[in-house]
Amino acid sequence: METLATLWTQTIAGFGGMAATTFRITVILIAAWIVIAVAQRAIRTLRERIARRMDDREAIKRAETLGRVFRYLVAVVVSLVAGMLVLSELGVSVAPILGAAGVAGLAVGFGAQSLVKDFFTGFFLLLENQIRQGDVVRLGNHSGLVEEITLRYVQLRDYDGNVHFVPNGQISTVVNMSRGFAQAVVDVGVGYGEDLDQVMDVMRETGAALRADVAFADRILGDLEIAGVERWADSAVMLRARFRTLPLEQWTVRREFLLRLKRAFDAHGIEIPFPQLRVHAAAAS
Repeated sequence: METLATLWTQTIAGFGGMAATTFRITVILIAAWIVIAVAQRAIRTLRERIARRMDDREAIKRAETLGRVFRYLVAVVVSLVAGMLVLSELGVSVAPILGAAGVAGLAVGFGAQSLVKDFFTGFFLLLENQIRQGDVVRLGNHSGLVEEITLRYVQLRDYDGNVHFVPNGQISTVVNMSRGFAQAVVDVGVGYGEDLDQVMDVMRETGAALRADVAFADRILGDLEIAGVERWADSAVMLRARFRTLPLEQWTVRREFLLRLKRAFDAHGIEIPFPQLRVHAAAAS
């Protein structure tokens, strides 16, 4: 009887220990979930307050990008800490795991150098504010709208709707077309027989009318700048001009200006030449 009583007592104690361990693990997981939720909500709220206090659209986009990355880092760090606490409750020693993880990390580091490079490059891209969500950029042979930027890759969507995932480690040069202002550069070709002074006057009048249009007044930051004759082409004299515009508005302004300029040239009888071949017959001897 004494042996049965002892066995029963040990069984009850074992179940009690398991229940206590299960309870502690549950508390750890719930606490980790609460910490992640509260931290992410705090980061989101802080980002929204910063955005409301800023008038600079670029600063707002930077706050949104950094806020998303910080939420991701908080989730990763809290999850790792919670995982180690759970292992400790299960009686698994964390110290050997950390030591093995260090050795494995060195081995993986040599085998996954590109992945490590992706994370380091992504960190500095964000730290130096080179790319933000909503920018239009060119990364090597890829260009488009930045839909997402992480420590691992940049997601771009091009004009045709194709999505490109560019690993950060492959980014050597960033061409950002969304900073401060943009230039809508226009090359106009006219016939060699045209009066270039008249052509430039028509271009200025068309540019002034475009800037006065309420639909484009907020997009254009300055009057049309005519650089002058850019080059002599095979069939035309090329003139170059440009508008300073808001970021990402350069393409819309350029298209509208070319449309209106074509109509103005037609109204003034200014020739827009097309490639042609002139053949001279040799005189008979």
